Amino acid sequence: MKQAVLSLSGGMDSSTLLLHLLAHQYQVTALSFDYGQKHRVELERAQQLVDYLNANSCTREETGNKHIFHPITYQIIKLDGLTSLLNSALVSGGDEVPEGHYEEDNMKATVVPNRNKIFSSITQAVALSIANKTESPVKIAMGIHAGDHAIYPDCRQEFRDADYKAFVEGNWNAQSVGYYTPYLEGDKYDILKDGEVLCEKLGIDFDEVYARTNTSYKPTPEGWSDYKSASSVERVEAFIKLGRPDPVQYADETGPVDYEIAKSYVEQILENYEG
Repeated sequence: MKQAVLSLSGGMDSSTLLLHLLAHQYQVTALSFDYGQKHRVELERAQQLVDYLNANSCTREETGNKHIFHPITYQIIKLDGLTSLLNSALVSGGDEVPEGHYEEDNMKATVVPNRNKIFSSITQAVALSIANKTESPVKIAMGIHAGDHAIYPDCRQEFRDADYKAFVEGNWNAQSVGYYTPYLEGDKYDILKDGEVLCEKLGIDFDEVYARTNTSYKPTPEGWSDYKSASSVERVEAFIKLGRPDPVQYADETGPVDYEIAKSYVEQILENYEG
C-alpha cells in the first residue's frame, strides 16, 4: 500500500491534496499543527473534513464505477507553547492581520518565522518512522503552490531541496522518504479545479468538502470567514475563476454576508491591483 504523510492545515490547498492522495490510493497520515494561530478554526475544519471523508471511505457503486479510498489517520500536534515566543501577525497576541492583495509587501507580516521548517521536521520524523516500520517508501505531501512563492520563502523549491538535504544527512534510511508537491507550479485556481475533478472521481460532494475548509486569516469568533485579508482574497479569486460560489460563510463587521458581497469586494481589489 502506498503511504503518504500530509501536512493538513485545514485550508483549501492541503485539503485538496488530501483528496488527490485518496484518489491515487494512498494510505494517508494527516498532521495538523496548533501553534497559537489566530485562525485556529482551521483545526476544527480539518477534523470535520477527515470525519466526513472517513465516513465515506468505502466502496461505492455509482453509474457502474467503484470509488474506493482508505480511511485517514489524523492527529493534531500541539505546539502552542511557542505562541508567546513567535513574532507574527498570524499568532495570538500579534499585530493586526493586513488586508489587500496577497502579493503586496505588507503581507510579509503574516510570515511565521521558520514555520514550515518546524512543521517539516516533525513531518519528516513521522514519515521516516512509518517507512522504517512498514519497510516501504513514504511520500511527504505538501499543498504549496506558486501563489505562495512571493511572500513565503519556505514554500519555494529551493527551501524544500535544502531542507531535504539536511534531513538525509541527519538520518539513516532517509532516502526512503521523498516529497510530493503536485501543485508547486500551479495556483489556487489550479488546485480548486483539480478539487472539482477529484470530488467527482471519489463520489463526494464538492460543497460538503470545501465548506469544511478555512482559508481566512481573520475569521470571526463564530468561525465565519472574512473576505478582506489576503488569504481570503486569493481564495475568492479562485472560486470566481472556477465560476461557482464558495460554500463557506463569509462575514464582516455587520455580520454574515452573502457570497456575492465577498465576490464583489475581491473583484474590486483585483482590479485595483492589476490597474
